[in-house]
Amino acid sequence: MFNYLKARLANLATSSTWFVCVLGVITLYLVGAVLIGIHFSQAPSQVGIDKIIERARIDSSAPAIGTATVETLVFVIETLLEKRGGYLSNDVTLPGLWLDNMPNWEFGALVQSRDLARALRKDFSRSQSQSTEDIDLVVAEPALNYDSEKWFPSAESSYSKSAEAARSFGNRLATQGENAQFYARADNLRNYLANVETRLGSLSQRLSASVGQIRFNTDFMRDLNVNQSIENLTERRVKTPWFEIDDVFFESRGSAWALLHILRAIEHDFASVLENKNARISLRQVIRELESTQQTVWSPMILNGSGFGLFANHSLVMASYISRAHTALSDLRALLSQG
Repeated sequence: MFNYLKARLANLATSSTWFVCVLGVITLYLVGAVLIGIHFSQAPSQVGIDKIIERARIDSSAPAIGTATVETLVFVIETLLEKRGGYLSNDVTLPGLWLDNMPNWEFGALVQSRDLARALRKDFSRSQSQSTEDIDLVVAEPALNYDSEKWFPSAESSYSKSAEAARSFGNRLATQGENAQFYARADNLRNYLANVETRLGSLSQRLSASVGQIRFNTDFMRDLNVNQSIENLTERRVKTPWFEIDDVFFESRGSAWALLHILRAIEHDFASVLENKNARISLRQVIRELESTQQTVWSPMILNGSGFGLFANHSLVMASYISRAHTALSDLRALLSQG
């Protein structure tokens, strides 16, 4: 009987030891995943346009017009793929699996990259509506529109393909070969900025909805004769769900990060157009407002206080900067439209 009890106690001690070891390993893994996740959630820093142009490794003191814009597109894509932790939006393991701030940041930057790739293919590289599309941009633009959360085949492979095609176009611009062209015209720039303006307007409205608002329906404000498929209410309440507030904030932050790099490149490539239209200051004002969106967030979480309440509302602060950039962009487009 004594031997039996002794054997049972030994087995129990062995089982307890294994249980403690397994629990310890799991705990260490989870703690490590949290710490690594915090490290991965740090957004990339801003890079000056001169350094971005240097990345093209062009043996010329005066890069061809369009080099800055194309190389900035490549830079944004490669940053998404090569930043801390790499591309996280399609991760299926920890810590990327439970992170949402950085994946939303990535999506915001990705949307701006897609818009620029489309503008390059549709406007900047073509002299008129019946011009032939560039062979590299035909590859770059659709590859960048691949599902951002697809794990297999991976989104990373498609985006790398887009970056390679865009860089090939940039190299052809630099060497002035194979019919590669970049047309820095006021109408091309105006078309691209019109799309950017709608993006910023949408982000501003989504950020402002963090506190909930009763909004009038302004869909028919400019045309009383417009018909639509579903009748809208005169007023409606708009409020972002509390668990999506930080998602919208970081998507806006990522979008602004990518856009301010793109606009710096546009200031470089469209310098003569901006000077002729007296629009350089307006563009710089847009960039200034977007730079303000990249200030450090000192709070460990995105706060959602009421408008004049006791606590801050980070979404409303971001909406203020985005809205001011949207207004300055509207003024810029008006200047570009002048004869």
